[in-house]
Amino acid sequence: MSQAADEARIDAMHGFSSSEAGQLAEFERLNQVFTAIYEGASEDPPLRSSLQALRELFDAKHATLILRPATAQNAGAIINSDTVNLATSESYRTHFHALDPFVDLPDGQVVTPEELMGSSWQRSMFYRQFLEPVQVGHLIGADLHLDSGVLCRFRVSRDMHAAPFSENDKLIARMVLPHIKRALQLHVRLDDLSNEHQLFAGTLNRLQLGTISIARDGTVIDLNPEAQRIVGEHDGLLLRAQHLSADSATERRELQRVLRQALEDRPRSGPSVIDSLSISRPSGRGKLCLVVRTVPRGLRPDSQQSAAAVVFLRDPEAIRMQGANEVVRRLFNFTRMEAALALLLADGLTLDEAAEKLGVRRNTARTYLRFIFCKTGVTRQTLLVRMLLNNIVSLA
Repeated sequence: MSQAADEARIDAMHGFSSSEAGQLAEFERLNQVFTAIYEGASEDPPLRSSLQALRELFDAKHATLILRPATAQNAGAIINSDTVNLATSESYRTHFHALDPFVDLPDGQVVTPEELMGSSWQRSMFYRQFLEPVQVGHLIGADLHLDSGVLCRFRVSRDMHAAPFSENDKLIARMVLPHIKRALQLHVRLDDLSNEHQLFAGTLNRLQLGTISIARDGTVIDLNPEAQRIVGEHDGLLLRAQHLSADSATERRELQRVLRQALEDRPRSGPSVIDSLSISRPSGRGKLCLVVRTVPRGLRPDSQQSAAAVVFLRDPEAIRMQGANEVVRRLFNFTRMEAALALLLADGLTLDEAAEKLGVRRNTARTYLRFIFCKTGVTRQTLLVRMLLNNIVSLA
């Protein structure tokens, strides 16, 4: 805590009795621990930094969290305060966790080993071979079963020459446990969201759909790999002073108008499509296709780090990755050649252009197209393209 904060706390306590001042100090100490616990929800591993605050709260030697699936037989993920020797932690992970009798505690109840085992605790092999050599004499703990199916073991230890844990210590532990449980559940949710984000980002990359995130002031704050590739070619769509631009003056003005509208008309919930436009390329290649969507405002104020709009970007001439070919084959039972032809048609090529790109005769390509029609149930090329776009190609 800073000196200014200490002085403010002391000033606030003037006028209180010594017992009231003590209660305020204890409340402030607990509040700092709760803050550390919730800040630790976003850490990986979770709550690592808060364990030092918990260790100090209990005047303990160590504070430990063990996270594992409820049915797992291994030690699980062990998160310790920074006072634990790495060799000691590893020896528990590889050997002593199987000997630990202080496990499978009543859900959410704070207990000591003596309460569960009596005098047999100090005669146990785990106590004599693991705890005594590292000078641990007293333990307090609780098990928490999270909604995600993860079991959390919370353990706090004291030196063998220290005082045993008191009823007041157990009371404080019972106050802390619900916050530890909520913070861990928040961590699981944040981890799920991160995994979903990576999954969706990977899908966009495989489908060769570029995404460009735009901040409230119009600056570009993030480009996925496909967008980086397209912008890096300097062919129609440009990045100037961290702002999206276009080679053509007319298209540049239209792009600026669309982006300005997206940034000004942000909804409170549910992203909406502002507009779509195409950007011509001086090289003569096919036009780039852009769709602009707003990002809901949410509760967090706008900043340079938060996206206010997203531009979805597609290069119709990009060579589709093998993964997309496999998806089309499985969805429609196409052969590899049929899938390749269908994807080229969806990219805007004519049948003649697709045949040339595949290195086959036009009549051969027409035969493949008839097979494609039979398998999809459509009878016209335009309907085929629409079906493919609706199923897998366009996510915007």
